[in-house]
Amino acid sequence: MAGLEGRVALITGAAGGIGSATARRFAAEGARLVLSDVDGNAVKKLADELGAEGVRADVTRASDIAAMIDAPYRRWGRLDVLFNNAGVIRVQPLLEVTAPEWDRVLDVNLKAVFFVLQAAARRMREQDVMPGSELRGKLIQTASIAGYRGGNHLMTPYSASKAGVISLTRSAAQVFAADRITSNCVCPGAVETPMWTQIDKEWGAMQGWGEGEAWKRRIRHIPLGRPETADDVAGVVAFLAGRDSDYMTGQALKVDGGLVMGD
Repeated sequence: MAGLEGRVALITGAAGGIGSATARRFAAEGARLVLSDVDGNAVKKLADELGAEGVRADVTRASDIAAMIDAPYRRWGRLDVLFNNAGVIRVQPLLEVTAPEWDRVLDVNLKAVFFVLQAAARRMREQDVMPGSELRGKLIQTASIAGYRGGNHLMTPYSASKAGVISLTRSAAQVFAADRITSNCVCPGAVETPMWTQIDKEWGAMQGWGEGEAWKRRIRHIPLGRPETADDVAGVVAFLAGRDSDYMTGQALKVDGGLVMGD
């Protein structure tokens, strides 16, 4: 039996990068999927490919969150796994960050993560336990090693938001343990995704570097000697969604090839 056979999962930010890689991994392991993204056309295309349900949603809008969370309950009567993955980034010096730019990153990366988690947990705590498990549900967030390091002043709002996701993950683990709901997060490093293409472009333009130079400088310090792929992260998310991690909660798992060792 596939590792996620029969489990109902919702993935936000599913149209590309870590989200789409995880959607494919979950589908291969037998999960029943609702895929959500602000890019409605892209998420519908992926959902059609995987036999999933696609939902266009802006996670900063309360009405969109409500409709998105309701989708798996309308179709299957429950939600077993939330992969709370939607995120944005902006590269700019700390002293040049404006209030609207700060708000945009924190609204998507932290505020929305909180309210999506809250909406999912409210429904999960009222449902029966998952077959073959003592748990009612699993909350999984995408944080980042930036939440630990926080050292790149060109990504200060992003780093702050991801530190907040780690803290939120642990708070939720404490609050919902009695309801038999776990909460964990993954902390990727330098992942070869469209987000890093954006970082490379914005960072390189500021430094006068050519295309790809920022990326090369970032990955040269990875101890395992190769760039991280979205599939590297998806495998760990699948583990957190599956039965073998049922006794884990409040954890922030670094998936970074060794870039950050220790807290």
